[in-house]
Amino acid sequence: MCGNIMRVYLVGLTGGIAAGKSTVARRLEALGAVRIDADQLARDAVAAGSPGLASVVAAFGSDVLREDGSLDRAALGSRVFADSQALSTLNSIVHPEVQRLARDRFARLAKNDPDVIIVYDIPLLVEAGLSYPWDLVVTVEAPADMRQNRLVELRGFSTTDAANRVASQASAEERRAVAHVVIDSSGTTKQTLAQTDSLWERILATVSGT
Repeated sequence: MCGNIMRVYLVGLTGGIAAGKSTVARRLEALGAVRIDADQLARDAVAAGSPGLASVVAAFGSDVLREDGSLDRAALGSRVFADSQALSTLNSIVHPEVQRLARDRFARLAKNDPDVIIVYDIPLLVEAGLSYPWDLVVTVEAPADMRQNRLVELRGFSTTDAANRVASQASAEERRAVAHVVIDSSGTTKQTLAQTDSLWERILATVSGT
């Protein structure tokens, strides 16, 4: 498992924004996996006072900061998700630091429990071009128009911001091309969870060698 780097079982869990990936991640965590949230690592990478935040300010200006010196994620997002070059610049700052933080977490978990099952919850698995030794890559998919509606209705996005956010990410075809398993989240939550439970049984069978 995971090549020569570690013995743990490493699952890369991806999916477009508002596809239902967090629902799957929480279920796998409840079933016994250890979840690492790439979005949280990305926030840590640009925390107040961090070198990452200093690089963001150097690239985008101090107007992306709140009064307390923390990153104004909404202000930054409104700029980068409508501008592919700006998004590329941001990713070049954040992605390397997120990868470093993730590898540190993997190593600590492997040291504490070599048989741990890690689910790395990472929306931008394709975009970041990660070369981790995945044992399994899972993508959670729903149609783009459904995802945009979820962003507007459930998260308060404007129609334009929702469309820009979906368009800024890899396509479903690109995610499917690297995935071993596709979970269809266009149905009910119950149906999504049933697929997730089946996935967990598959993982356990692989780990146990049955």
